[in-house]
Amino acid sequence: MTTDKRLIVAAANLLDAGGEEAVTLRAVGHAAGVSHNAPYKHFANRSALLAAVATVSFSDLAEAMAAIRGSPRTPLEKLTAILDLFIDYSREHPARYRLLFNNPETAAAGGELKIKALETFDHFRSIVQECQQAGGLPDAPSETLASLIFATAHGLLAIESNGQLHPEKGLSSVKASMEILLALLTPAKM
Repeated sequence: MTTDKRLIVAAANLLDAGGEEAVTLRAVGHAAGVSHNAPYKHFANRSALLAAVATVSFSDLAEAMAAIRGSPRTPLEKLTAILDLFIDYSREHPARYRLLFNNPETAAAGGELKIKALETFDHFRSIVQECQQAGGLPDAPSETLASLIFATAHGLLAIESNGQLHPEKGLSSVKASMEILLALLTPAKM
């Protein structure tokens, strides 16, 4: 494994273990087993290193989503599986999830990071479009509908991560809430 890849893996592990504040170039160098100056030879600054972590993480998500898209499941089962993927990812890697979906620097980034983020969304949009073509979701612009479903899922995950998802407010879980949303979006059969 190349030094830059070792640094990205070490940064991702530190992020998962201690949040963004745990990711310093010095700590990453130490965790990767290289000199404390090595990260500076590969990344201009901490933001560049976190952008590299986000790029690899989006790439991993896109790969998992591509596998779901290529599976023999029904379109609605694929959509549910991708929503489950996001739910699981947000719980298993909360700091990395926040880096990907709740960080203004990540959202404003261009280059390879933007390409990988858009690739991830395109998988999601394609599955929403498959659901529409199968009659399981309303006929609306697929980008808009995908964005609405995507935003709802991420909003619910943010509420959950903040400890504000309460059954007394009518939201028992992210999964159950998304199932209700998808059921509401399913066109009524005459």
